[in-house]
Amino acid sequence: MNRFFLPTDCINAGEVRFPEAISHQISQVLRLKIGEEVMALDNSGFEYRVEIAQASAYAVTGKIKGRQACQGEPSGRVSLYLSLTQREKFETMLQKCTEAGAAAFTPVITSRSLVQTEKDISGKQERWNRIICEAAEQSGRGLLPSLSPALKFKRALESASQHGLVLFLWEKETSVSLRQALQSYLQRSASGSNAERNVALLIGPEGGYSDQEAEQVRRAGCIPVSLGKRILRMETAALVATALVLYEMGDMG
Repeated sequence: MNRFFLPTDCINAGEVRFPEAISHQISQVLRLKIGEEVMALDNSGFEYRVEIAQASAYAVTGKIKGRQACQGEPSGRVSLYLSLTQREKFETMLQKCTEAGAAAFTPVITSRSLVQTEKDISGKQERWNRIICEAAEQSGRGLLPSLSPALKFKRALESASQHGLVLFLWEKETSVSLRQALQSYLQRSASGSNAERNVALLIGPEGGYSDQEAEQVRRAGCIPVSLGKRILRMETAALVATALVLYEMGDMG
């Protein structure tokens, strides 16, 4: 069933009024007819089964036939701090990590990032949010991952430090694996009064973090970890790490 995230004011009194762009997609692209059903999402964790009642090129309405909590959200929270890179790779990370279950994205400008200023990504936020939304709809998510404005490396570290555990994926780390660091954190979380699982992952650029940045990460209390003996491209590392963290949390089956 096709799924669509909608502004909350589109859903009320047993009826759904789809925005113009989504109405066009429903009626002109998907060619759905009166009586067929779609799923409307309110970005608060609920989904609404909606029967199309009226359909024109740019105005579709429907009747709510049922409401339930979405089942596609992980119980743990994974936030990704992604070094800015070329457009295709960055958008791939947003798409695939949304599908895997990431909860938040923060673009980061590091000393070796291909993008070095906020001006270089001016106007990209809307496109990136659209990619996240489409990936969330396709994969059965009930909440849209958040997308923060780009941050310089120092500010990104300050932001990441607010999470329960911050893992720094570093190719020079050889003694601590992602799994070891995560299992230790999960054991502490399970035995403490606050069982919320909140993990941040720092994903470096193609050239890796500089030694100076790696030292800043350590001083900030982040844990350098290894993904194994193979060197992964950053877009591969982002997806693999997200999936591994959610698997260890019990959210990947």
